[in-house]
Amino acid sequence: MEHLTEIFGWLVDFVKDWGYVAVFLGSMIEGESVIFIAGFFAHEGYLSLPKIIIIAFTGTLIADQALYHLGKYYGNQIIDRFPSFRPRADRAFILLRRYQNIFILSFRFIWGIRIISPIIIGSSGVSALRFTFLNLIAAVIWSVGSCTAAYFFAHLIMDKFHLIPKILLGVLVFGGGAWYLASKWRKRSERKH
Repeated sequence: MEHLTEIFGWLVDFVKDWGYVAVFLGSMIEGESVIFIAGFFAHEGYLSLPKIIIIAFTGTLIADQALYHLGKYYGNQIIDRFPSFRPRADRAFILLRRYQNIFILSFRFIWGIRIISPIIIGSSGVSALRFTFLNLIAAVIWSVGSCTAAYFFAHLIMDKFHLIPKILLGVLVFGGGAWYLASKWRKRSERKH
């Protein structure tokens, strides 16, 4: 735990005060990055993994149910009002028509159409009961899977934390050497032409 406190004391204080709020809000949108960071802080003992899972589940479920109902009543108007949504909406409609149940179970894992998908599902006539049932299953899979994966990934990284400066130095040396050799090769090629 001292790793983070020594380097990012201000961030640790922020996480202690606002971490669960950030998890809730992040899980309502494409929040994998927030969940990933929360997994690191859970590993370090600043947040609770079970709480993160429950909060992420609640946030994603509330957001998707609200967006579904928004789509059910105003879906076409929303898409018509915001033309930039059209390409993602068309993609989501195609996937929904082909693989309805699988799409409802997996849309939160498809980057770029996560927010628009429940709106599309609501506007497509899928029943509220069907969507809610499949959405509950998907929310459990996403919250447990994402939070647990982030936690165990943090376990792998944080146990090797002392190696990070050496890795960064190696990347800088290798990158600098590659840049130097490439520039020499480019100058040599230009002289030949």
